[in-house]
Amino acid sequence: MAKRRAKGGAPKKGRAPKKGRAKVRKVMREYKRRTLRSGSGGKVRKRRQAVAIALSEARRSGARIPKRRRSRAR
Repeated sequence: MAKRRAKGGAPKKGRAPKKGRAKVRKVMREYKRRTLRSGSGGKVRKRRQAVAIALSEARRSGARIPKRRRSRAR
């Protein structure tokens, strides 16, 4: 039996590189322990902000993380 391939389907999502995953894990652990600080020096209280910090740090360290999506108005 031959494998079927979807025509024009969305590409499958892959995993982030190890370097990026490690950085995100480290930052989220800091967030959980309430020791994560933002650039202005205040403690990070929102999970979404912690994720943004983690991804930007991962990018800065050279991990190949996809570019930021445009933020939506909530």
